Amino acid sequence: MKMKLIGFAIATAFAASAGVASAQSVVKIGHVGPLTGGIAHLGKDNEFGGRLAIEELNSKGLTIGGKQVKFELIGEDDAADPKQGTAAAQKLVDSGVAGVVGHLNSGTSIPAARIYSNAGIPQISPSSTAPSYTKQGFKTTFRVVANDGQLGGTLGRYAVTELKAKSIAVIDDRTAYGQGVADEFEKAVKAAGGKIVGREFTNDKATDFSAILTKLKGAKPDVVFYGGMDAVAGPMMRQMKQLGIDAKFMGGDGICTGEMAKLAGDAIGEGKVICAEAGGVTPDKAAGIEDFKKRFKAKFGIDVQLYAPYVYDAVNTMVAAMQKADSTDPKKYLPELAKINYEGITGKIAFDQFGDMKDAALTLYTYKGGQKTQMMVVK
Repeated sequence: MKMKLIGFAIATAFAASAGVASAQSVVKIGHVGPLTGGIAHLGKDNEFGGRLAIEELNSKGLTIGGKQVKFELIGEDDAADPKQGTAAAQKLVDSGVAGVVGHLNSGTSIPAARIYSNAGIPQISPSSTAPSYTKQGFKTTFRVVANDGQLGGTLGRYAVTELKAKSIAVIDDRTAYGQGVADEFEKAVKAAGGKIVGREFTNDKATDFSAILTKLKGAKPDVVFYGGMDAVAGPMMRQMKQLGIDAKFMGGDGICTGEMAKLAGDAIGEGKVICAEAGGVTPDKAAGIEDFKKRFKAKFGIDVQLYAPYVYDAVNTMVAAMQKADSTDPKKYLPELAKINYEGITGKIAFDQFGDMKDAALTLYTYKGGQKTQMMVVK
């Protein structure tokens, strides 16, 4: 009889523990960015922002739909390549993710968006700024930063009205992001009465710019705008200095990184570069961002590069929508995501009918003493 009671007790304890296990739910959230290639430092920065968000969410022991949830970040590398990006997107869909934060680049986010839409999986990009990304008509597509129309337009107007530039040259890397932001910059310059003295292009893996820079040198530009990423912009600035082109250097968020000063070396100058980050932290959010940066460095041993705070906010926004819907099923929480009003560390996150940010902020930066230095937040 005693043996039977012991056996019953063990069986009961096992059943109880099994019940706890079955009441837990693993929720996969995908992240995609370039973890290899010239801008791998930005891709890793993004992924680390997501991993910090996941770790902190799991420490809260959230319950959704009557089950305690454990979030898991599934990271994929798209190498900033559209073909690899769509393969990564399909892989995430096949793995059963409940949502995706990514991709970093517009050129990979745009084709991947169709795959996520077909699967009914919400996608929030923390850094893709091409206007066409959200204009494809997909209800699953969102972003938590300003688009190139806002970013390029602000920089174009600033070049003419604040820098009083008389002759402006434009270079882009022919990617969806680089060409897009350069086009918007050029439109804004012309609308403000400025003069474009040259438009050239390179590619996102180029290292020699002597031909296009020599051509532009003859036009004597007082501003050179580059649409592309820091891995190309830094060496381009070095060659500008070698050729004696003494112009202000402007660009979008792709060049507005902590690495830019290292990549440009002594060509970075003092206040020579003016760039804009698609996002902005007003003074009331400054303490929260500084706290995030400290937690980030304590966890990963490196400084935030650029978009980690926006990835962090994107993950938390997605989970906030799940909590409102009391479901991790994409079909059920997607309507809540579309009408979310979430107070993130970067500011208020709310989307318009396209999935673009309402009242998106931009931050203008320069470099002083080799350090990225904030100038102003504009909306």
